[in-house]
Amino acid sequence: MGAKQGDRLYAQLSYEQVVRQYAQSVSSVCMIRLQNWADAEDCFQNTFIKLFRKSPDFKDQNHLRAWLLRVAINECKNYIRDNRRHLSLDTALEIPAPCAEDDADLSWALMKLAPDYRDVVYLYYVEQMKVREIADILGKNQNTVKTLLSRGREKLRQIYGGDGR
Repeated sequence: MGAKQGDRLYAQLSYEQVVRQYAQSVSSVCMIRLQNWADAEDCFQNTFIKLFRKSPDFKDQNHLRAWLLRVAINECKNYIRDNRRHLSLDTALEIPAPCAEDDADLSWALMKLAPDYRDVVYLYYVEQMKVREIADILGKNQNTVKTLLSRGREKLRQIYGGDGR
């Protein structure tokens, strides 16, 4: 009866409502991953176009959210693979990313992390997802996610110059 339940979810939420409800999460994942607003917008749009075209059935809101984030991350990976630019990492890190002033420090630090760490730390702390959910979205083992999270935290401490206390 999963399809019927998914139908009910769509009956409750219009496509426009889904976009409004999850726009911040999807755009943040794309921006953190790509570090370029124009590229992030492309992947954001592609994510919601896939939702519109495929109209998959979802068990509940958490399943919908996880699907959108997984698709957004995959869109970003595909975008990076298909649109490699001849830009050094040092140059890319110097390009400022637009973000709210309150989030500037965290966004800056996240952008300094490698993509695997960045995804895990972002999903855990900003999206407040559980390790199991992150593992499902990223297609990784839960222990791998825990390791990436631990190492990501350590790298953030190094970036901020903290001693871990």
